[in-house]
Amino acid sequence: MLTWALTRHPASMTVPALVEEVRSEHAQARSQALHTLSKIGDRRAWPAITRALLCDSDDEVARSAWRTAVVLVPDDEVPELVAVLSTQLGRGGREMWLSLSRALVALGEVIEPTLRAAMTDPDPRVRAHAIATEKLLRDPDAGMAYAIEEAKRVVALGGTGEGE
Repeated sequence: MLTWALTRHPASMTVPALVEEVRSEHAQARSQALHTLSKIGDRRAWPAITRALLCDSDDEVARSAWRTAVVLVPDDEVPELVAVLSTQLGRGGREMWLSLSRALVALGEVIEPTLRAAMTDPDPRVRAHAIATEKLLRDPDAGMAYAIEEAKRVVALGGTGEGE
């Protein structure tokens, strides 16, 4: 309800308060502020989306930061955002993978070189996540569960997913 109420007010009133809240010591406050910023969509809030938020140890904060970053990122900062998001490949479980993959896929084909590089990462979770994300990029209608299982199979067989 609070998000709805805040999105009904002028961004000039709400964005500064939300930007302040993303710096809160309370994870729930950071996550909710990020969620609301993503709904408002005011790109003036972009500087508040820091690497620390994108890599936050609290999964809900990180997931909210990923979604918000994709909405707010200026075109000239997309490559840097992709670089930061790629450091999160392999993090957590299925829901985390799905959230990150969706954020990356929303950025479009610019993610392809980063995914190709991640497909050769020594960590099998990073490789599998990169392969699953690439499959989702190629076929957005494919289920993420299927893409993850297929990626794990490819990694288990020693492949990278390219041309397989």
